[in-house]
Amino acid sequence: MPTVAEIRKMAQDLNMKNYHFLRKPDLIRAVQEAEGNSPCFERIADCRQIDCLWRSECQQELDPQ
Repeated sequence: MPTVAEIRKMAQDLNMKNYHFLRKPDLIRAVQEAEGNSPCFERIADCRQIDCLWRSECQQELDPQ
């Protein structure tokens, strides 16, 4: 899983504005959207997108245990 600094670098590389003010989940969703993907981080309990960069942390956060 990328660090917050690495995610901010992704946002910078995507020419996103005001990404410094976002919390990590919101920052990830903004990067997802800027890349043309659904901003679904921590929003889908049974995600089937196996090759997603964010999957391990995303699905772990939604695990009810």
